[in-house]
Amino acid sequence: MTGQVSFDSHARSVLAASVEYVNRLTPGYAGGVEHTAPSDERQAVAEALTAIGHPPKSVPLDDAQRLVRLAGRMRIVFEAANTGDLDTAAAEINALLVDTNARPQLDRGKDRPWSLHFHGPDEQLANGWAAGCAAGLALAVGSDLAGRLGVCAAPQCDRVFVDTSKNGQRRFCSPQCQSRVKAAAHRARQQAAAE
Repeated sequence: MTGQVSFDSHARSVLAASVEYVNRLTPGYAGGVEHTAPSDERQAVAEALTAIGHPPKSVPLDDAQRLVRLAGRMRIVFEAANTGDLDTAAAEINALLVDTNARPQLDRGKDRPWSLHFHGPDEQLANGWAAGCAAGLALAVGSDLAGRLGVCAAPQCDRVFVDTSKNGQRRFCSPQCQSRVKAAAHRARQQAAAE
């Protein structure tokens, strides 16, 4: 693939939300430190809503809980795509599309052209974001962008990312993880040279 990856603004926002959900709401490691998913229901809901920029009190609890459950299912997609197992990624995305009843619709905002969005069966916040995230992942995996869904390659980090770099060679979730790996390699080379 040549050139910068260009998702439309809606695809960018739902893919970014997918990354935020998975990274905030699933357990594992982040930057070399154990990351525990919020165990308190209200804290988990607050994290889910913060991921999409909504104040926690603005959404009914059961609506927000759906966003929390979505994170674990989306992690399956990122992990499968990262290892090249597109069959597993596609199967989970298809299940998410059915479960969220994602419906395509052309929308446009003020002074913006028409763009393809995906909505849930009703206007509930969780339904719209769940359907949008499922569709965004489907757009990525169903194209030559499937290799752009990744899991951090740094030791003790399993946070996910979407690679929008020009060369498609991103391996880390953040500059901090990339720096940790480079610093460790540098120290190892120095130690080997000193021996």
